[in-house]
Amino acid sequence: MKLYNMEYCPYCVMVREKLDSLGLTYDKIEVPPMQHMRQEVFEVSGQYTVPVLVDEDQVFDDENKIISYLDDKYGK
Repeated sequence: MKLYNMEYCPYCVMVREKLDSLGLTYDKIEVPPMQHMRQEVFEVSGQYTVPVLVDEDQVFDDENKIISYLDDKYGK
């Protein structure tokens, strides 16, 4: 699982807290602050904003979608 992230982004913080609360391991990929420099994020998700979560062949590009997905798939 990969999380495209910026440390100070409040939406990214929400996703990281959910991942941590579920005890999930993930690769945290810090993206540049300038959106036009986030080519990898764009290639994965079709957009330049974060957070973006990649879990196997699924890509989520919104914190609410990500959190809902994590709850549904990994929640207890």
